[in-house]
Amino acid sequence: MTTRRRLDPAERRDQLLDVGARLFAAKPYDEVLMEDIAESAGISRALLYRYFPNKRDLFAAIYRQAADRLLAATHLDPSGPVAEQLAAGLDAHIDYFVAHRNTVLAANRVLAGDPVIQAVITDELAVLRQRLLDTTALQDGPGDLVSAALMSWLVFVRALCVDWLTHQTFSRTELREMCVGALLGALEPVMDLGPLLAGRRGADTGAGHETRAGG
Repeated sequence: MTTRRRLDPAERRDQLLDVGARLFAAKPYDEVLMEDIAESAGISRALLYRYFPNKRDLFAAIYRQAADRLLAATHLDPSGPVAEQLAAGLDAHIDYFVAHRNTVLAANRVLAGDPVIQAVITDELAVLRQRLLDTTALQDGPGDLVSAALMSWLVFVRALCVDWLTHQTFSRTELREMCVGALLGALEPVMDLGPLLAGRRGADTGAGHETRAGG
């Protein structure tokens, strides 16, 4: 066991979240054991269980922290064309999904029916929807329809990204273009797409992004 360091409760909790995040990112959820986390943190299993009664609770705290950090790192430029803002936001999320494949699959597949995990996802999607409404020309469309379309689109994007991570049968650029196209298609009947399409044809499809999830 690693040499144990004495930390105050807040520091110890942060340490356990960091250690757990690394292990959940490195291995599938079912292969991560609480005793491995305790050993990596240099503490006893009894102390670990004082902070997190079970693996699900630890994972939920890690996933909540990850969602908060991803939201903090996702910036939308209100001065740019909406399609470019969508593509940039998608790239930030896809980057995270690729870097934390096992964590994302655990939350969206292994623990898909868990109410705590789903609450984290629902909260994240609600923040993203409001941010899109606040910083883009989407706010100029019919409010209730656009809001509903955005939430449905965000759910679709997450499901498509999870499928892409699982099967790796199409490229990252195709994933991003499908996601942007899906929102444009949903909004076309109810609002003017001119501001959304501005600059889209010239958007960089990035040869570096023409990769599979495992590439």
